Amino acid sequence: MPTSSVADKQKRIIPLFTYATSKTKDKFGMRVQREPKLQGLGILGRGQLFSCFHQAHLEEAIKLAEVFILAKTFSEFLDLAYQARDYVNEGLYVFSLSVAVLHRDDCRGVSLPPIQEVFPDKFVPVETMYNAYKQATITDPEKEIIVESETTGNVLDPEYNVAYYREDVGINAHHWHWHIVYPSAWNAEVTGKTKDRKGELFYYMHQQMCARYDCERLSNDLPRMVPFHNFHEPLEGYSAHLSSIINGLPYSSRSKGLALHDMHDISVQELERFRERISGAINLGYVTDTHGNEIDLDEHNGIDILGDIVESSHESVNKEFYGSLHNWGHVLMAAVEDPDGKFQCNPGVMDDTATSLRDPIFYRWHRFLDDLFQEFKSKFHPYNKKELEFPGVKIESVAIESKEHDVIHTFFAEDTIDVTYAYNFRRPAPVKVRLHHLDHEPFNYNIIATNQSANKKHAFVRIFLAPVHDELGNVLKPEELRRLMIELDKFSVELHHGSNTIKRSSKDSSVTISSVRSFRELLEGEGIKEHASEFCSCGWPDHLLIPKGNDQGMEFNLFVMVTDELRDRVGDYGHADICMDAVSYCGAKDQFYPDRRPMGFPFDRVIQEEEMGQWQLPNMSNTHIKIQHQHQHEKDGHD
Repeated sequence: MPTSSVADKQKRIIPLFTYATSKTKDKFGMRVQREPKLQGLGILGRGQLFSCFHQAHLEEAIKLAEVFILAKTFSEFLDLAYQARDYVNEGLYVFSLSVAVLHRDDCRGVSLPPIQEVFPDKFVPVETMYNAYKQATITDPEKEIIVESETTGNVLDPEYNVAYYREDVGINAHHWHWHIVYPSAWNAEVTGKTKDRKGELFYYMHQQMCARYDCERLSNDLPRMVPFHNFHEPLEGYSAHLSSIINGLPYSSRSKGLALHDMHDISVQELERFRERISGAINLGYVTDTHGNEIDLDEHNGIDILGDIVESSHESVNKEFYGSLHNWGHVLMAAVEDPDGKFQCNPGVMDDTATSLRDPIFYRWHRFLDDLFQEFKSKFHPYNKKELEFPGVKIESVAIESKEHDVIHTFFAEDTIDVTYAYNFRRPAPVKVRLHHLDHEPFNYNIIATNQSANKKHAFVRIFLAPVHDELGNVLKPEELRRLMIELDKFSVELHHGSNTIKRSSKDSSVTISSVRSFRELLEGEGIKEHASEFCSCGWPDHLLIPKGNDQGMEFNLFVMVTDELRDRVGDYGHADICMDAVSYCGAKDQFYPDRRPMGFPFDRVIQEEEMGQWQLPNMSNTHIKIQHQHQHEKDGHD
């Protein structure tokens, strides 16, 4: 039997995601039969909200994903997927199917539909969805409908000023996709695919989310967030205005002043116990596995071991003892309105990877977790000159090329989500929702570097950005600054003898995702190439690469460092062409992480002011640029 093309596989997989909450029937109108391989699944009932933070949910989801992944042929995989769709939980099904599509070798080149078009209810306020439904019933079915998305909250709440960031579709979709590429319960022994430095990547990706959020807060004259250290303190209120298509119930709002409360599965005291055990391991410098063996938390592998423990991934050395601090924290916060299930409410948005970034407490929770990681990092000596330098290489100048020299302009732009494939409006023309999101003008980095040696050098260029001033207008100290450094790009170059001009487009960032193909484009086969590189949908949205800045032009540090690629590169990264769209935050799926240095280098360790001379080496440059927000902008010149 001839091998199916990528386009054919794409067309056969996409219908599995269409109307994900509806059941399917075979061509005879009968329910499909359940294969023995699917026995024991369907424990989480349909109509309940699936959460990969909840251990029981996740175990069933991974079991189903493994059944899909281990199917011997593509046809068997499809058959199993159609059978499972009829009786497993709707959200769990989409999660497991997505994991399988990304990890089956015979699905190379196949793209997942945008999660925001599979479950738009996780991204679009219920008022907007209701308006879309109403317009679909009164408008000519041959005419396309576009409704404006409602805003949530108002200026009476200071947090409303950064709602554009928290509720951005792109970053919430990124978070969902990241947990699809790196499921915490992933078992490499079963799947045969190892997730290199998965624990460290969990730490770094979320650390960057926190740094970016604080940059947005400072851009809007808000103070940096306060970590959620005290598990008994009252929480701020939040209402997402989301309602689930799966059961019709709203995601629970959270009234101001509520505190974490014990649940049937987990108590607040247990969460505190997990925290103390992890903090104790950091102070001791080792963790204890299930056999009583002590495993050193060294500078090479310690952060990876610690990340697995905090997330409570399959690789955690002792899940029973160190628990599931990260995941149970999400669950407790999501259940704060109805912890004992008395009122049968949906949980809050913290329960779902596709919605949790909307809630301000998400960032405070992850800043607390990041404090644990930073406590661990503080055990190691600050980087010395030998670890930072690149002998023979000097950065002569760094500039931003845009409409205005060394100024990047931001603005709000429009985009649409097609909700037609989630809700059956019974009309041929699409129904779409128009959204507004922060964006920035395209720009180039212009870096001039000198190679003073006679031989060609292979180099890594590392680019970071951080504000110059804090919320009070004071210049940020180096130790404060490093935790606000957001990675903008990392790429390799060849430096020939003499002067080298390096130009790099912001569109090519190693952090951001390329444009996502819509549900309709995938169904129609647009842009599908037989030998194209695999696309994982994981990555930071390009439109949020740059913080908002302010009207006057907010000052930022643009830090550029050139390091020795021969020292930093890992193996033959890049040759397999697998999911390399946003390697800084998402790695290269099923390959080694493409950088030998610790993630976030050189800002992952303490910077001592008395040793600042080591941060003025020839292979480093720090340039002050401005980010200026425009309330109005011309369409021309902006993507």
